[in-house]
Amino acid sequence: MAVLKRDSDYHTYADYVVWSRTYGDELIDGTAYVREPPSPLPPHQIVVGDLYLQIRIALKGKPARVYSAPFDIRLPKFDEEDDKVDTVVQPDLFILSDLKKLDKRGVRGTPVWLAEVLSPSTARHDRVVKIPAYERAGVREVWLIDPIERTLAIYLLEGGRYGPATILELKGQTRLTAVPGVTVDWDCALADISALGDGDD
Repeated sequence: MAVLKRDSDYHTYADYVVWSRTYGDELIDGTAYVREPPSPLPPHQIVVGDLYLQIRIALKGKPARVYSAPFDIRLPKFDEEDDKVDTVVQPDLFILSDLKKLDKRGVRGTPVWLAEVLSPSTARHDRVVKIPAYERAGVREVWLIDPIERTLAIYLLEGGRYGPATILELKGQTRLTAVPGVTVDWDCALADISALGDGDD
Protein backbone atom coordinates (compact mmCIF):
# COMPACT_ATOMS: atom_id res chain seq x y z
CA MET A 1 0.00 0.00 0.00
CA ALA A 2 2.64 2.52 -1.08
CA VAL A 3 1.83 6.22 -1.34
CA LEU A 4 3.09 7.82 -4.55
CA LYS A 5 2.94 11.26 -6.13
CA ARG A 6 0.39 11.21 -8.93
CA ASP A 7 2.28 13.74 -11.02
CA SER A 8 4.27 16.97 -10.70
CA ASP A 9 1.32 19.33 -11.26
CA TYR A 10 -0.25 21.69 -8.72
CA HIS A 11 -3.79 20.57 -7.88
CA THR A 12 -6.75 22.00 -6.02
CA TYR A 13 -9.95 20.43 -4.78
CA ALA A 14 -11.55 21.17 -8.17
CA ASP A 15 -9.02 18.78 -9.72
CA TYR A 16 -9.23 16.28 -6.87
CA VAL A 17 -12.93 15.59 -7.40
CA VAL A 18 -12.16 14.64 -11.01
CA TRP A 19 -9.34 12.12 -10.50
CA SER A 20 -9.63 10.91 -6.89
CA ARG A 21 -10.88 7.43 -6.11
CA THR A 22 -13.07 6.44 -3.17
CA TYR A 23 -10.28 5.51 -0.77
CA GLY A 24 -6.74 6.65 -0.12
CA ASP A 25 -6.10 9.50 -2.56
CA GLU A 26 -5.12 12.80 -0.93
CA LEU A 27 -4.01 16.31 -1.78
CA ILE A 28 -1.43 18.08 0.37
CA ASP A 29 -0.27 21.61 -0.42
CA GLY A 30 -1.27 21.08 -4.04
CA THR A 31 0.61 17.80 -4.46
CA ALA A 32 -1.53 14.80 -5.38
CA TYR A 33 -0.82 11.51 -3.62
CA VAL A 34 -2.34 8.17 -4.59
CA ARG A 35 -2.25 4.86 -2.74
CA GLU A 36 -1.19 1.81 -4.68
CA PRO A 37 -2.74 -1.63 -4.09
CA PRO A 38 -3.13 -3.77 -2.09
CA SER A 39 -5.68 -2.49 0.40
CA PRO A 40 -4.83 -2.30 4.13
CA LEU A 41 -4.21 -5.66 5.79
CA PRO A 42 -5.94 -7.10 8.89
CA PRO A 43 -3.83 -5.46 11.67
CA HIS A 44 -4.65 -2.02 10.25
CA GLN A 45 -8.35 -2.76 9.93
CA ILE A 46 -8.59 -4.35 13.38
CA VAL A 47 -7.11 -1.28 15.07
CA VAL A 48 -9.27 1.16 13.09
CA GLY A 49 -12.45 -0.81 13.75
CA ASP A 50 -11.79 -1.34 17.44
CA LEU A 51 -10.84 2.29 18.12
CA TYR A 52 -13.83 3.56 16.17
CA LEU A 53 -16.19 1.46 18.29
CA GLN A 54 -14.58 2.44 21.59
CA ILE A 55 -14.57 6.15 20.76
CA ARG A 56 -18.12 6.09 19.38
CA ILE A 57 -19.37 4.61 22.64
CA ALA A 58 -17.36 7.10 24.73
CA LEU A 59 -18.81 10.04 22.78
CA LYS A 60 -22.41 8.97 23.20
CA GLY A 61 -24.38 11.94 24.48
CA LYS A 62 -21.52 14.36 23.81
CA PRO A 63 -21.51 17.10 21.12
CA ALA A 64 -18.83 15.35 19.05
CA ARG A 65 -18.65 12.46 16.60
CA VAL A 66 -15.97 10.02 15.42
CA TYR A 67 -15.59 9.12 11.73
CA SER A 68 -13.38 6.72 9.80
CA ALA A 69 -11.88 6.69 6.32
CA PRO A 70 -12.77 7.07 3.56
CA PHE A 71 -13.98 10.55 4.43
CA ASP A 72 -12.62 13.68 2.73
CA ILE A 73 -11.48 16.51 4.99
CA ARG A 74 -10.81 19.80 3.20
CA LEU A 75 -8.29 21.94 5.05
CA PRO A 76 -8.44 25.53 3.74
CA LYS A 77 -5.51 27.75 4.61
CA PHE A 78 -7.56 30.94 4.73
CA ASP A 79 -11.19 31.39 3.66
CA GLU A 80 -10.74 30.29 0.06
CA GLU A 81 -13.62 28.62 -1.75
CA ASP A 82 -13.63 24.84 -1.99
CA ASP A 83 -12.38 24.75 -5.57
CA LYS A 84 -9.21 26.60 -4.47
CA VAL A 85 -8.44 24.44 -1.41
CA ASP A 86 -5.17 22.57 -2.01
CA THR A 87 -5.18 20.13 0.93
CA VAL A 88 -7.63 17.23 1.23
CA VAL A 89 -6.86 14.35 3.60
CA GLN A 90 -8.38 11.04 4.65
CA PRO A 91 -7.09 10.13 8.12
CA ASP A 92 -7.99 6.68 9.37
CA LEU A 93 -9.99 8.11 12.27
CA PHE A 94 -10.96 11.60 13.39
CA ILE A 95 -13.19 13.37 15.87
CA LEU A 96 -15.21 16.40 14.89
CA SER A 97 -16.38 18.62 17.74
CA ASP A 98 -18.06 21.20 15.50
CA LEU A 99 -20.65 19.34 13.43
CA LYS A 100 -21.33 22.48 11.37
CA LYS A 101 -18.14 21.58 9.49
CA LEU A 102 -19.97 18.62 7.93
CA ASP A 103 -21.44 19.07 4.47
CA LYS A 104 -22.38 17.00 1.43
CA ARG A 105 -18.71 16.85 0.36
CA GLY A 106 -17.41 15.57 3.69
CA VAL A 107 -15.78 17.98 6.14
CA ARG A 108 -14.49 21.49 5.63
CA GLY A 109 -12.34 22.46 8.56
CA THR A 110 -10.10 20.99 11.21
CA PRO A 111 -10.87 17.93 13.38
CA VAL A 112 -9.99 18.22 17.05
CA TRP A 113 -8.26 14.80 17.10
CA LEU A 114 -7.20 12.30 14.45
CA ALA A 115 -5.30 9.05 14.12
CA GLU A 116 -3.26 7.43 11.38
CA VAL A 117 -2.59 3.69 11.60
CA LEU A 118 0.86 3.13 10.12
CA SER A 119 2.11 0.48 7.77
CA PRO A 120 5.74 0.00 6.66
CA SER A 121 4.96 1.47 3.24
CA THR A 122 3.07 4.56 4.49
CA ALA A 123 4.78 5.45 7.78
CA ARG A 124 7.28 7.89 6.28
CA HIS A 125 4.53 9.67 4.31
CA ASP A 126 2.40 10.04 7.45
CA ARG A 127 5.29 11.41 9.49
CA VAL A 128 7.03 13.62 6.94
CA VAL A 129 4.18 14.88 4.74
CA LYS A 130 0.99 14.69 6.75
CA ILE A 131 2.14 15.76 10.23
CA PRO A 132 3.24 19.23 8.97
CA ALA A 133 -0.11 19.57 7.16
CA TYR A 134 -2.00 18.71 10.35
CA GLU A 135 0.12 21.19 12.29
CA ARG A 136 -0.64 24.00 9.83
CA ALA A 137 -4.34 23.16 9.97
CA GLY A 138 -4.36 23.32 13.77
CA VAL A 139 -5.31 19.73 14.64
CA ARG A 140 -4.98 19.73 18.42
CA GLU A 141 -3.95 16.09 18.82
CA VAL A 142 -2.61 13.53 16.34
CA TRP A 143 -1.95 9.86 17.03
CA LEU A 144 0.36 7.76 14.84
CA ILE A 145 -0.36 4.13 15.73
CA ASP A 146 2.05 1.37 14.74
CA PRO A 147 0.26 -1.97 15.26
CA ILE A 148 3.31 -4.01 14.27
CA GLU A 149 5.86 -2.30 16.55
CA ARG A 150 3.11 -1.76 19.16
CA THR A 151 3.87 1.93 19.61
CA LEU A 152 1.88 5.14 19.73
CA ALA A 153 3.30 8.57 18.87
CA ILE A 154 1.20 11.47 20.20
CA TYR A 155 1.58 14.99 18.81
CA LEU A 156 -0.03 17.82 20.81
CA LEU A 157 -0.47 21.34 19.47
CA GLU A 158 1.01 24.00 21.73
CA GLY A 159 1.41 27.58 20.57
CA GLY A 160 0.49 26.56 17.05
CA ARG A 161 3.27 23.96 16.81
CA TYR A 162 3.82 20.31 17.57
CA GLY A 163 6.63 19.56 19.96
CA PRO A 164 8.46 16.23 19.90
CA ALA A 165 6.08 13.29 19.87
CA THR A 166 5.39 11.41 23.08
CA ILE A 167 6.07 7.74 22.39
CA LEU A 168 4.08 5.13 24.31
CA GLU A 169 3.69 1.39 24.17
CA LEU A 170 0.36 0.08 22.97
CA LYS A 171 -0.75 -1.38 26.26
CA GLY A 172 -3.29 -0.62 28.92
CA GLN A 173 -5.26 2.56 28.40
CA THR A 174 -4.49 5.90 26.75
CA ARG A 175 -6.57 9.00 27.36
CA LEU A 176 -7.24 11.54 24.62
CA THR A 177 -6.01 14.99 25.66
CA ALA A 178 -8.05 17.03 23.18
CA VAL A 179 -11.36 15.28 23.88
CA PRO A 180 -12.20 14.94 27.60
CA GLY A 181 -13.78 11.72 28.75
CA VAL A 182 -12.43 9.50 25.95
CA THR A 183 -10.00 6.69 26.78
CA VAL A 184 -8.77 3.93 24.47
CA ASP A 185 -8.16 0.43 25.83
CA TRP A 186 -5.62 -1.42 23.70
CA ASP A 187 -6.09 -4.92 25.12
CA CYS A 188 -8.93 -6.02 22.84
CA ALA A 189 -7.37 -4.80 19.59
CA LEU A 190 -3.96 -6.22 20.39
CA ALA A 191 -5.44 -9.58 21.32
CA ASP A 192 -7.20 -9.73 17.96
CA ILE A 193 -3.96 -8.82 16.16
CA SER A 194 -1.99 -11.44 18.09
CA ALA A 195 -4.53 -14.05 17.08
CA LEU A 196 -3.60 -13.43 13.43
CA GLY A 197 0.00 -14.51 13.98
CA ASP A 198 2.92 -12.68 12.38
CA GLY A 199 2.36 -10.42 9.42
CA ASP A 200 2.86 -6.92 8.16
CA ASP A 201 0.20 -4.26 7.87
